[in-house]
Amino acid sequence: MLPLTEENKHVAQLLFSSGTCPRCIFRFCGVDLPAPYKHPSKELLKELQKFLEPEKPELILEAPNPPLKKIRLHEDGIDNLSEDGKDGVSVIEDESMAEKPSKLRVCNVCLGILQEFCEKGFITKVCQKVEASGFEFTSMVLSVSFPPQQSVREHAAWLLVKQEMGKQSLSLGRNDVVQLKEAYKWITHPLFSEELGVPTDGKSLFEVSVVFAHPETAEDCHFLGEVCPDCFKPAKNKQSVFTRMAVLKALNKIKEEDFLVQFPCLPNSPKTVCTVLEVECTHGAIFVAGRYNKYSRNLPQTPWIIDGERKMESSVEELISDHLLAVFKAESFNFSSSGREDVDVRTLGNGRPFAVELLNPHRVHFTSQEMKELQQTINKSSDKIQVRDLQLVTREAIGHMKEGEEEKTKTYSALIWTNRAIQKKDIGFLDDLKDLKIAQKTPLRVLHRRPLAVRTRAIHSMKTHYLDEHHFRLHLKTQAGTYIKEFVHGDFGRTKPNLGSLMSMTADILELDVESVDVDWPPALDD
Repeated sequence: MLPLTEENKHVAQLLFSSGTCPRCIFRFCGVDLPAPYKHPSKELLKELQKFLEPEKPELILEAPNPPLKKIRLHEDGIDNLSEDGKDGVSVIEDESMAEKPSKLRVCNVCLGILQEFCEKGFITKVCQKVEASGFEFTSMVLSVSFPPQQSVREHAAWLLVKQEMGKQSLSLGRNDVVQLKEAYKWITHPLFSEELGVPTDGKSLFEVSVVFAHPETAEDCHFLGEVCPDCFKPAKNKQSVFTRMAVLKALNKIKEEDFLVQFPCLPNSPKTVCTVLEVECTHGAIFVAGRYNKYSRNLPQTPWIIDGERKMESSVEELISDHLLAVFKAESFNFSSSGREDVDVRTLGNGRPFAVELLNPHRVHFTSQEMKELQQTINKSSDKIQVRDLQLVTREAIGHMKEGEEEKTKTYSALIWTNRAIQKKDIGFLDDLKDLKIAQKTPLRVLHRRPLAVRTRAIHSMKTHYLDEHHFRLHLKTQAGTYIKEFVHGDFGRTKPNLGSLMSMTADILELDVESVDVDWPPALDD
């Protein structure tokens, strides 16, 4: 039973006779329930013909034994198309039947999307490509992209139906028409779920994207470029200015009377259905966090490349992330941490919190035991670093690493040299200084990558350990973000006060170790 009433009959007849498919007729008649759309195309066609009886010669009827519609899907995938658009997914034409009323025409509104591409055969082909992609997933979200000119045809149909309904003192707003994308997903979501054995979920990280094109009608939207030229701006990453968003912007701007002068209502049925430009599978980023120790004084945190030339053979980032990239089968990664240490600074104690964003990972499910084994693999691969507490985390949890970063504290151990001979009593006063406020102008050594500014920082406490008349060990607890080297030597007076000015002599730093980063994240794990 069709979800149409006698009130819809005139509009349904008008659309059907012009070449509009049953499902698009439902959309323009405001049928907003998914169930009717899910019936097979053949069944809907027969029911609609019965509904519109008595039959007229110009109606699209189905022959007793019509030629089979076939989807041309090459062995190497449905997204391999020739330049003339003849390959891919298309209706096989038969010239001998071109003028016969019994031929099933391609819908003049959806361009065949609600005909050919809602059938189980097409969904199966897409699913085969999904399964061959090698991704792990427990749910999926479907993304579809329609040709821009389909929006022009949709607009033309809406204007005609609105005009016809107006004659009956009825109105039809743009939002009263069921969107093509919504109808398409109503039909295909259950088919994808059945075929892949997973639910469709709008929040799923695994996305299957299907991009449609229709070369035959590509010029349908060109007139909009003349009427609304300001809506179509060239973009570096776009092959054509006639993007779907630009076309929709122009359709919202153009006056109805100007549109009707430029474009037929309703447009003719095309000879071919859409082609499939691509079926692409992608997975949202996965995040791995942990803490690292750095034991080398000759290892940068991130790749050290100056003027295109690599200065160090490796980095903390690479020693960790290269393993993650391989195991998660990801395309690329982004590394971040709670602060950073210089190339010649060690990070000891419980280590520094870090997080790695793995982009488009193909493998995403790991047990805690597998993560522990991955941690061991990283630790065995180098004696320059070690990681602990390696675990999967959410994107939201990464924020904990950066939250209140400047309010956190860090402790350091520095080996200090003085130009003048000192005794133990000369450094004892440093132990009594608490919450010393210092002003640090951006250090000269980082001025090329940090904005010039004066930052106030706090040295919460210091503890000294005398070694000899020119050396002592200084333990500091400071506000995160404090430049320790500059606090020691003064950076040509850019840090005030500094250790040298406090001691009234020249002081410099020979070695520096980070002993703790007081960020309680990620959660500690039992080894």
